[in-house]
Amino acid sequence: MPAVSVDNILALPRVTAPATGSVARPVVSVTTAPTGYEGEGFPVRRAFAGVGLERLDPFIHMDQMGEVDYAPGEPKGTPWHPHRGFETVTYMIDGTMEHQDSNGGGGVISGGDTQWMTAGGGVLHIEAPPEQLVVTGGLFHGVQLWVNLPKSDKLVAPRYQDIAGSRVALLSSPDGGALIRVIAGELDGHQGPGSTYTPITLLHVTIAPGASVTLPWNPEFNSLAYVLAGNGLVGSERRPVRDGQLAVFGRGETITIAAADTQDSRTASVEVFILGGKPIREPVAMAGPFVMNTRAEVIQAFEDFQAGRLGSIPAARETVD
Repeated sequence: MPAVSVDNILALPRVTAPATGSVARPVVSVTTAPTGYEGEGFPVRRAFAGVGLERLDPFIHMDQMGEVDYAPGEPKGTPWHPHRGFETVTYMIDGTMEHQDSNGGGGVISGGDTQWMTAGGGVLHIEAPPEQLVVTGGLFHGVQLWVNLPKSDKLVAPRYQDIAGSRVALLSSPDGGALIRVIAGELDGHQGPGSTYTPITLLHVTIAPGASVTLPWNPEFNSLAYVLAGNGLVGSERRPVRDGQLAVFGRGETITIAAADTQDSRTASVEVFILGGKPIREPVAMAGPFVMNTRAEVIQAFEDFQAGRLGSIPAARETVD
């Protein structure tokens, strides 16, 4: 699980140790993500399954894509499909994915890169493995998160952000036991590169066996920690968690996550995707690829899609030998 790493973690800026008397966030729940398939058939874990939207707000949906080691000819993607009313955030840890949308956005992302698509008023897009990966096979692992938009921004013009892994802010825990990648939002005064409509913080944290990290967390934000790999402990109560499980924290000022002293043979450290945001607290009407405030708005989105008002599929590029 390479993502973005460093040769000397102790040379990085360090997260400030929590002040004496800081209120630790308790663990409200730990849930296990069921497995399923997305798009043309690539395996996913549904990270938010069983958790109420009131605990997730402003987030809507999250899939862990893989981890899967494809044989030649096996890699799969998604066909062209529409979105309206939210943002999709795709973070690649291993492997490569190509994106293209009807607004002219798109690109290729690989280890540690993020593609951030604001669907807003409506867009069509496609995600697929590059031809080389289809031919050779290989490791594929990432996360796709859906971030809700407030009513005032539901119909903003679509936009695309290509965030190279080299741009993420890299931090260390005070003792050097954890590497913290700030993808979007702010942590302890350090800003990630992702630009968001809804105030959020997204982190990918690697914690060495036996190490622990306590992070300051905006009291106005909710707080979620999804374990991508390894075995760990969450909260001051040190509740056990493992890969494929989501911990939901309650109110407070800090969150604590630790790695178990020993990990399995295929996992060197605990890998955790930590996210939180300021709840929007608006009604959510969701159907398939549309996230709106009312059922009537969802119906309108389907009608607009069928009428071609969410964009058109770009013409295929022709290659002349």
